[in-house]
Amino acid sequence: MTLSCSLIPNKVEMISSPLERKIIHPNLPNSLDLKEPFWYVVSKGNFDEFVEEMKKQNGTVVFFAMSVPDYELMSYNMQELKRYISELKEVVVYYRTITEVE
Repeated sequence: MTLSCSLIPNKVEMISSPLERKIIHPNLPNSLDLKEPFWYVVSKGNFDEFVEEMKKQNGTVVFFAMSVPDYELMSYNMQELKRYISELKEVVVYYRTITEVE
């Protein structure tokens, strides 16, 4: 006759307790360091003067052109980026606040 361990009465005690988790918050990124470009408004009235001034400053004249509606789109896009970053920052601050150990 063989005996197994199941004949020996075992009592298992279950204990549960909350675990303390250490949440490490990464540092927020540095603020933006944007440089403001200078915009020239060139028309028929100041075209020749503008070209001469650019030749003095840069040696060559290169144009980057955009229509008024496209400029408005660029401005809209910049405002959207600003809004999105601001809302994203609020989400990060919210989660940092609720996970802080008091």
